[in-house]
Amino acid sequence: MIKTTDMLLEELSSYANPKSKLSRMVKNGECFSITKGLYETDQNTPAYLLAGSIYGPSYISFDYALGYHGLIPEAVYTITCATFEKKKKKRYETPFGTFTYRDVPSAAFPLELALIQEGDYFYRIANPEKALCDKLYTMSPVNNAAELAELLFEDLRIEESALSELNAEKTERLSEHYHSTNVKKLAAILRRMCK
Repeated sequence: MIKTTDMLLEELSSYANPKSKLSRMVKNGECFSITKGLYETDQNTPAYLLAGSIYGPSYISFDYALGYHGLIPEAVYTITCATFEKKKKKRYETPFGTFTYRDVPSAAFPLELALIQEGDYFYRIANPEKALCDKLYTMSPVNNAAELAELLFEDLRIEESALSELNAEKTERLSEHYHSTNVKKLAAILRRMCK
């Protein structure tokens, strides 16, 4: 379970020196430091369950979400997350894994997310259309549909059959919030594929 320093010190308040006791607990592997002021009590907790607590508000997106939804063939080991109005990328190396955070447009941030519960943990992840829009938003703009197809099928290695399963209407609605050439071209390609 995720706990803050304050939560743990409150739990340890019966000890003469709660901070020393917390240090010993970390040293003995009874709890694990994730980042400054944040701990996890179970070393086997999957990294993606911690992403929203490390830096936020955020949700899982980009490569990790594309892999999660089966859109890209590679396994993704870095937990990639979207934030908004943070102005700079963040990277955290933790005992649980590597986490990266980068901005998407504020208007797009709250759209098309799933809130998933696993045991006592909750996490937010972009749906497939949103994850792809987020990814394309961060990439250099392409000049035409042919270049976007090359980007999708060769660079990102998305299968055409997987792309055709995406919801064109959702992507169209999302594209209005990105102000991105790549995302607009994706919406146009999906419209054509659905006809």
